Amino acid sequence: MESLTLISQSRSLSINPNLRILSSPNISSTFIPKDVPYFKTQFLKLPGIATRNVIVSAATTEKPWRRYTGGEAKGFVDELRLAAMKLHTRQQAQEGEMEAKAPEEQRVEEWEPTLDGYLKFLVDIKVVYDTLEQIIEKPSFPSYGEFRNTGLERSEKLAKDLKWFEEKGYGIPKASSPGVAYAKYLEQLSEKDPQAFICHFYNIYFANTAGGRIIAKKVAEKILDSRELEFYKWDGELSQLLQNVRGKLNKVAENWSREDKNRCLGETEISFKFYREIVRLMLS
Repeated sequence: MESLTLISQSRSLSINPNLRILSSPNISSTFIPKDVPYFKTQFLKLPGIATRNVIVSAATTEKPWRRYTGGEAKGFVDELRLAAMKLHTRQQAQEGEMEAKAPEEQRVEEWEPTLDGYLKFLVDIKVVYDTLEQIIEKPSFPSYGEFRNTGLERSEKLAKDLKWFEEKGYGIPKASSPGVAYAKYLEQLSEKDPQAFICHFYNIYFANTAGGRIIAKKVAEKILDSRELEFYKWDGELSQLLQNVRGKLNKVAENWSREDKNRCLGETEISFKFYREIVRLMLS
């Protein structure tokens, strides 16, 4: 698995000793998931929305993100992938190191999805993809322009799926807090910290191409008569599309300092927290 996917098999890694997770101040939030850790150096605040201080801490040492066996990372993308693998649960991935505490963190075979919940998921994840694709189309930083028209875009595919459900007589819900909160977070982050934003870009798109497809298959078998949604179809050879984006990500990261890279990697856990809240909607 390449990202924050919930189903995956890949290599393991150990945590970077230079990334320090600080204790959380007692501040409530309707914007960031409650169990997101606090990191040092970055304060995010949205007008009119109760937020928490998100601090990103990365040492300036030039040591790379530490990993287990498997050879040297092939560019920064491999560091991103390894950081994401660290956050899978033992129940969901052979190399996962987290312990499952919530239903969505269990093996997908144990899930009990509902059709209403799945529609909520599709609506909320579309809000996130809409936001990502708008950010890339009108970038705050030139590096974002590298990721236009990659072939991984999902907004139009999701729109087709929701239209199909509507034509079948299903009510399409309004976007809910998990998707809206994540979209707002991405909007602000993209204007302030391109390295941290790239972490979310990577995890969100690559999640859907690996574990996301496995989840989709299992869920479809249970509630959709095994129908394959457009969301999980790509125009062209997916492996080549992914390889092209990996190359672009490595190119963008070439001129980053070790501090920049560590800050990007440190955003992985926040990405997981947001994404899991959206996935949880399937089970509601």
